[in-house]
Formats: sequence, C-alpha cells, structure tokens
Amino acid sequence: MPTAPQTTDELYQALQENDRRPYGRARTIAAEELVEAAELFTEPVPLVDALFELQEAYTYGSEPRKSPVVFARLLTLFDEQPDVFDERLRHLLFWRFKWVANALRALPEIPLTSLRQWLTEMGDRYEKAGFGLQPYYGQAYQLAAHLGDDTTLAYELWAGRTRTPLSDCEACEICERALYHLAAGDDERALRTWEPVLAGKESCQEEPVRSVSYALLPLLRTGRTDRARELHLAGYRGCRRNPSMSGEVGRHLEFCALTGNEARGLELLAENRSLFDEVDSTLDLFDFCTGVEVLLRRVELLGHGQLPAAGYAGRTWTVSGLRAEVRGRADDLAARFDARNGTTAHTDRRRARLDRAPLRDALELTLRTRSLDNVAAVAPAAVPAAPAAAAVPESLPELIVRARVLDEQGHPDARACWVRLRTLVAARDYAHPDDPAVGTLVRLRADLLYDEASRAGEKDEFADAAALHEEAAGLYDDAGAPGHAALARAAALLAAAEIPAEGADGAEAKAAALTAAHASVVRLHEETPGLTPYQESRLLRLRATALGLRLQASRSEEHVASAFAEVDLLHAFATRHEIVGQISGARLLRASTYAVSGDLPAATTEIDALIEALEAHGPAWHLPRTLALRGRIQLGLQDAQAAHADLAEALRLAAGWSADVVDAARLHGELAGACMHLGRPDEALRHLTRSAELDLRHGSRTDAFCTYSNAAQLSLDLGRFEDCIALLDSLLADPAVTAGELDDRLVAQLRLTRARALHAGEDLRAATAEFVALAAESAGWDDDPGSHAMIAAETAALLGESGEFGRAREAADQALAAHARAPRYEQLSDCLRELARLQAQHQGPDGLADALAHLAEAGRIADEARAAGYKPRGRSLETALAYEHGRVNAYAGEYEAALAALERALALLGEPAEGDRADEWAECVRLAGAVEGIYLERPAPALTRLDAAVSHLTALGHTGESEPLTSLAARLRDEE
Repeated sequence: MPTAPQTTDELYQALQENDRRPYGRARTIAAEELVEAAELFTEPVPLVDALFELQEAYTYGSEPRKSPVVFARLLTLFDEQPDVFDERLRHLLFWRFKWVANALRALPEIPLTSLRQWLTEMGDRYEKAGFGLQPYYGQAYQLAAHLGDDTTLAYELWAGRTRTPLSDCEACEICERALYHLAAGDDERALRTWEPVLAGKESCQEEPVRSVSYALLPLLRTGRTDRARELHLAGYRGCRRNPSMSGEVGRHLEFCALTGNEARGLELLAENRSLFDEVDSTLDLFDFCTGVEVLLRRVELLGHGQLPAAGYAGRTWTVSGLRAEVRGRADDLAARFDARNGTTAHTDRRRARLDRAPLRDALELTLRTRSLDNVAAVAPAAVPAAPAAAAVPESLPELIVRARVLDEQGHPDARACWVRLRTLVAARDYAHPDDPAVGTLVRLRADLLYDEASRAGEKDEFADAAALHEEAAGLYDDAGAPGHAALARAAALLAAAEIPAEGADGAEAKAAALTAAHASVVRLHEETPGLTPYQESRLLRLRATALGLRLQASRSEEHVASAFAEVDLLHAFATRHEIVGQISGARLLRASTYAVSGDLPAATTEIDALIEALEAHGPAWHLPRTLALRGRIQLGLQDAQAAHADLAEALRLAAGWSADVVDAARLHGELAGACMHLGRPDEALRHLTRSAELDLRHGSRTDAFCTYSNAAQLSLDLGRFEDCIALLDSLLADPAVTAGELDDRLVAQLRLTRARALHAGEDLRAATAEFVALAAESAGWDDDPGSHAMIAAETAALLGESGEFGRAREAADQALAAHARAPRYEQLSDCLRELARLQAQHQGPDGLADALAHLAEAGRIADEARAAGYKPRGRSLETALAYEHGRVNAYAGEYEAALAALERALALLGEPAEGDRADEWAECVRLAGAVEGIYLERPAPALTRLDAAVSHLTALGHTGESEPLTSLAARLRDEE
C-alpha cells in the first residue's frame, strides 16, 4: 500500500480496492496494513470492517491459524461495544463462527476438547441471540464426519432442521449432503443431490469447484464419462494455483491418475508446485499430498519413476523421489489428525484413495493428449518412431550396400539403414570393413552427411541442409566419387536458394535465387564426366525441382514452359534408362506443375493416370504422396468429399511404411480443411491436434504451436470453451513457452484466444485481466500498431462490461492512437458503440453524455472508413451507429431521440428482400415498436409498424424473425 489512508473514506476506498484483488499473499498483506490504519481512527466501525476483511483474506488465502485470532478480536469488540454492530455486522459476526470452526478442525495441534468447546460456545451464543440452531448442528455434523464417527444421528439433527438466515449457502449444504451419501457408498444418490450445484443453479465462493472435485470419480463409476471430463476441465480451472483449494487440486490430480492421463497429471502438478509451500491449512495440505501421491504412485507403477516431477522448492525431483517425500509427509499428517481425533479415519481414508484401481485405461481429457513417453527429461525433439520397424541386415558390409541400393531407389526403408549405420559409426570401437564393395570410411561418412542434409531440408532447415551437403561433397571428393560430389553440390545449391530472403519482395528474390541455382546445376551437370544414369537422373530431378519451385514462388506464366521442359527431359531420360522411381517422380512433378500453373483439369488427368500406373506397377511407396497431391487438387476444385477420401487413403497407406513417405502433419492439416468444407468440425479438430502432435514430434515446434492455435480457435468457434482454455493452458505452460523459446507474437496470439475463451465462458474477471496485460504488452509493438488497436479495443469493451468506465476510456484512447497509425475501422467502431451501450445501460441518464461522446467518436471512425472506401463485413458502420443511438437514448430515458435514431437505422437498412438477412431489420423494428408503444405510450402507430413488418417477414418466409414482433404486438394489444 503506497500510503496509509488518512480518512475513513480513503480507508473504505482501499478496502474496496483490496476486495477486488485475488486471494493470496498480496491481498492478505494489504488487509493487515489496513487494520493497522483503521486502529488509528477513533470510530470503531472502520476497524470492525477492516478486521472482517482480514479474516476473509486469511480464510481464503489458506492461513487458517490466523483466522480465529482475528475473530477473537471481533468477538471482544462485540462483547464490549455491541451497539457498534449494526444488523449487517452482527450477521457477519455470527456467520463467521462457522469459519472459525472450520479453521480449528483443519489444525491437528488444536485439541479435540477445544473443538467441542468452540461448538458449545457457538451454540450458546446462537441460542442467546435468538438464532435458530441449524447452523450449529451443521458444524456438529461436519465434526463427526471429520472424526470418522457414526454420522447418522448428527446428519439427521442437521439435515432435518429448517434452514435459517445463518445457515450455510444452499450450494455448500448440497455438497455436505452429497458427501454423506457418497460416504455411504451411494454414488447415484450423491450425484442426484449434487445436480443443482453441478448444473450451475447453486453456487458460492467455493462452489461448484469443491463439489466438482468430489463428484469426478462417482461420475466415472456410474458411466458418465463425458460429464466427468467436462467438469474436470471447468473445475480444475476454478481451483488451480489456489492455496485455499489445494485439496480440490489434489482430487483433480487423482482423477488424472485414474483415467490414463498421468502425463496431464504431471503437467498440472507442475502448474501447482507452489502449493507445497503456500498451503498453511494442514487438512488442505493432507488432501493435496494424498492426491499427489495417488498420481506419483500410478506413474511409478507404469515404470516411469525416473521422470522429472515438480515438487518442493530447492531441489530437482524424480517421480520416485518426490513420491517417497510426499508419502512420508502425508503419513505424518494423517497420524497427527488421528492422534488428535482418537480415530484412524484419516489413515483409512488415505489408504482407500491410494488403493483405488484405475477407472479408465484412457479417457481423452483435452485436445492435447499426451502420454508419459512424451514427458521425457527435456531432451532434443526425438525422431518419431516408425510405424513398423524396417528389417536391416545384421552384417555391416551388407547393411552399407543395402542402404545405398535402397537410397538409389528412393525406398523409404533406406532411412532405417542410415540410422543404424549412424549409430554404429559413432561408436568408439567402430571398425570399418575392409571390403571393396563397401568402399572407404570417408565415402560412408559422406553418405551419412548427405542423408542428414536431406532430413534437414525436409524440415525446411535450408541453411543447415546447404552446409551439410557442401561438407558431404568435400568428403565425396576425398573418396574419389565425383558423381556423388556433383549431386551433393547440386543439392546444396538448391537448399541455399530456398533460404528465406529478407526484404519486401521475398517471392521475387526467391525466384531469382532459384533461377541462379538452376543455371549452376545445369553447368555442374554438363561439366561432370562419368555420371551414371542414376546420378544423371537425380541431377535432372534437381533441375526440374528448381524450376518447379521457381514457378511456385513467382506464379509467372513466363516460367511455365521452362518448368515443363525440364520435367519432360527428366521423364524421357528416366524412361530410356528404366529408372522407375524417377519416371513416377517426373509424372508427379508434371501434375504439380499443371496445378501450380492453374490448369487443375490437366493436373487431375495426369495424376489419375499416374495413380493407375502406380497401383499396377509401383513403386508402391510413391502412392501415398501421389494421392495426397490429388487430394490437394480436389480441394482446389472444391470437391471436398473426393479430397477427404484421397487424403485419408494417403494417410492409411503411409502408415504401412517404415518411414514417413508423406508429410503426415501436413496431410492431417489438409484433412482438417476438407472436414470443415464437409461440415464436420469435430473431426477437423481431431486432425488439427494430430497434425500439431506430429510437428512437435519432428521438432517443428513453431509449426506445431501455430496449428494448436488454429485448433484452439476452432474449439472456441464451436462453443467448446473449456476445451479451448485447457488446450491453451497446456501450451502456455510448455517449457518452450516459459523459457521464452517461442515467438512472442505467437504466444500473444495463444493468450488472446484464451482471453476470448474466458470471456465466452463467462469468466469476466480472468478475461479482463488477461486482456489488460495483453494491451499493455502490445503497446510496445511499434511494428504492428494494428494488432495493438484491436487488442486495446477489446480490452476497453471488457472493462466497460466490468463497469470500469474510466479504465475503459483509457484503453479506448490507446486503441484510437494505434488506429491512427494502422486503421482498424470495424474493431474501433464496435468498441466505441459497445462502450456507449454499456455506459448508458449501467448508468442511465447519468451516463448519457459519456455514451454520446463514444458514439460521436464512432461516427468519426465511420466517416474515415467511408472516405477510405472501407467495406465492413456485416452491416454498414452508419447503420450500426444509428441503431446504437437508439439503444443508448432508450437506456437513458430519451425516448423521442431513441425513436428518431431507430427510424434513421431502418431507413439505412431498407426493407429486406428475399434472401436477405432479416434479423437486424426485425430487431430494429422491434426496438422502435417497444420505444413507441411502451415508453412513449403511442400503441397505435407502434402496432401499425409491427403488423406491417410481420406481414413483410412472413411473406419472405422469415417466420423466426417475426416471432418477437408478434409477441410485442400481442402485449401492446393486451395493454390497450
């Protein structure tokens, strides 16, 4: 707190500001300082309010030891100065007797006699004050349940009594009743009892988060897996990193452990690592540690005890090491509670949780499904496991010869041979065979470098590929293999030409680089004597590829003929020498050249013939790649069904080979596009996440996160808010993100989508906080003011929705300043109109002046857009503005001005015609009718307007849009 409040008004303002902070150490410290400030005033009421705020901070900040101390001060003040406590303060005081009972139960060092004495004190005080005893019996029941006593009588004494104004809220009482049935083994009755809370009909500070954590396993046991998944995602978000809900976090970890989601459990544990040190409530810590141990025990049983795990601060942990530590501490906590209580209840409950068998082998919880194999002790991205292991010769000479033969054929099994050889050659005891058929070690090292360079090129790491190819060429020269050296140098030239050029016209620069590379490869081809047919065909393939890539970069018609000429040279040469792989390669290049040049029918004809030939004569490993190309061409022809069939078949066939014969990640992405065209978004979502997983496995992290970002946006568009948030939470907790290794703008996009999902999921506070942070960060994006304008505009709208109109105006001003540099007409207009509506709606006539100022600014934006020739996506900005003038004036009680504005909006919209969207026009008519007929009390013209609109809409077949108008007309007639 910068300065202590000097007046009671300043104190209460500081108390209100602190109340808006999240529970935690910062809020607690501020509350402590405010109590110190309140003690300086002569009036006792500010001190009472400050003490209540401090007790709340302790209670929900998980510091139960301090809560009873604060309450003792309050109780003393009440006993000494009862008149200070008005009805509100008196209610708060007696309500918080229950808080103290809960706090004392959570501390095993508090003797059982003290717990009982407190309950007696509570009962006596309630009775003396004339309050009903149902809350007292509720606490007596909770103590019996805590002790492990027979709770039947205690439950009846509580649950059978009528609720009072001091009873726990409905949601909390529902949870206690459900837990009673759960303890009795009746899952179905417990879930029926819980339903109002789980459905969101009853809620409070702790609910439904607390109930959700307990209901997860009963839901699984009764077969409601989808509901359990849905509640896990929403419920975990409500309790994560919250010290006062560490027990709930522990139950979510247990849920992960029992559903085959151990990897997600470890991820959530890492996110909540701070709870090991922040939780002061012994009972909450006991629940948390037991849930942690359930997870770690399961991971260890699956053979992954050496995986890293996030545990107590100050050292690194493995799963096994952390489990041993947690087990010791949790056993001690259970023993302490049992010693205090004189029962074995906590040890027994702990053992029951640890002994539970998994309830599902694999329940897909999130869009980013991970296994324990993915949770390696951070290492370079692994090469993906092959679908089927290729057989490699045991004999070293045979292995070398086999690798070269397969490589010449372009066979995918060559990769397994090179991988095996790379391992053997890297060994310290490697001895190269003395065999003329094998050649020298230098030649073999050149082959391995060439293969490594090819893999780098496949991952678009062109600079590395070029360097490796050059190095391989040097070794081939040393080995006396000029033909292979020429191939390596040609490949290096092509890779170097593909290195992205910096500058405005990257496409032109790339086309020029490819032209130069092609000329150099042609010279190399012509100047290298003694080439074998295989080597010459590969050089021709590189030449054709260079010109194909040039056409793809330039899209210039002048480059088409030369690209086809090189393809024809390759095809003729390969046919003459019967090089089967290069024949089909040439035909595939021809089809893709037709496609790039825009002749899709010719591309289809060529590729259909090629597929027929491949199915009849092979090589079979070319078929997946060819089907994939035909699928892309079908997408270009708008035949999504045929595209989906080809792409899916390409994936199916590729799975039968020992190495990737197609870019499976790309195929899944294209299948996602086909699915969207076919109206199958859920299937598209699965393909997007699979594409991202494959990119990650190949080490293409940026591509993976971009695809995940698309998946998150799609899930948001589908209304799957919790799926979206859970996916983004997982991504944002990824080590690559936390270490700052990912592009900061991509991370910002992930955060922006998450903020929008939070807003869509009605978590306004969290969404606003994220938007405010993003707006502050994007203010420094001097190279992208347009994005800052968009983010600041959305931030302003959310601040307005939160009622913080001063901060909303500041954010809107930021958006306007950025808009001046990079116009975002529609976003700024939407923002200003929304702020105007919110201010008028919240403040009525008092907010009208500011609301109209926002609309005047929106009018200026509309004028700018019109002058710039900007075409909005939906209705015109002028129409939207006129309609908003109508709403704003109506909220402020200026009904004549509202009606005039709505008349302008209707004139701008015009009556809808057949095929037009009629919803906006109908809504404008409805609001005009309501203003005229209800607020201006002129029902006759309002009914004339409404009846005419209903007739017009009905004639056009817009019956749905006409229903609200019919309903309003009926109301007006009833009131006449």
